[in-house]
Amino acid sequence: MRIMIAGGGSVGTAIALDLLDRHHDVTLLEQVGATAEKLKTMLPGVNVLAADACEYASLVAADVRSVDVVIAATGDDEDNLVVSWLAKQEFGVPRVVSRINNSRNEWLFNQSWGVDVSVSTPALITSLVDEAVEVGSIVKLMDLAHGRVKLIEVTLAADAPAVARNLTLDELDLGDAVRVVAVVRSDQPMTPLPDMHFLEHDHVIVLAREDATHDCASAFIG
Repeated sequence: MRIMIAGGGSVGTAIALDLLDRHHDVTLLEQVGATAEKLKTMLPGVNVLAADACEYASLVAADVRSVDVVIAATGDDEDNLVVSWLAKQEFGVPRVVSRINNSRNEWLFNQSWGVDVSVSTPALITSLVDEAVEVGSIVKLMDLAHGRVKLIEVTLAADAPAVARNLTLDELDLGDAVRVVAVVRSDQPMTPLPDMHFLEHDHVIVLAREDATHDCASAFIG
């Protein structure tokens, strides 16, 4: 795929290297000229341009209209929103991924700003902390489909209905809006099967429509 990254900081650079290793065609835009010159040496194989990704002319010069994915990875949320909006609305990029630096701005990163997928590092770290200390509560890992679908995790307590009543996944009857996509038991990932029973301390990873999280609560929280 052809991928354009806005921002040549540590995040943008790491993403570029990873995507290059996966044999993608990567272009990186960095607005500070001196930094861009250094990146050209550091990132052989990446097309590094000294350009401001927030400017329409820069995106035209980078031929953004032909890319498959734009990643807004700067350290400034306002810049990431501008890049996302331009990529989607002006250039019709099929998929736009944006970094969120301040979790208070998370509500802005949606389809109206051209964002298909947002990644909030602060929110992710908070979720990982919650995961470590919260048993028997829902921890949101990520928003998908413009926030209409949630990827969540529940660590099961002994009084969780699925555990206390020894119910199988099929017997839980979660409905069409909820899908258990994985179960981690004793550090081992398991594929959820209809006849699977749940145990205390299981980590249950669930995809749920935004309006169906109560179904998860009724099954997995005591």
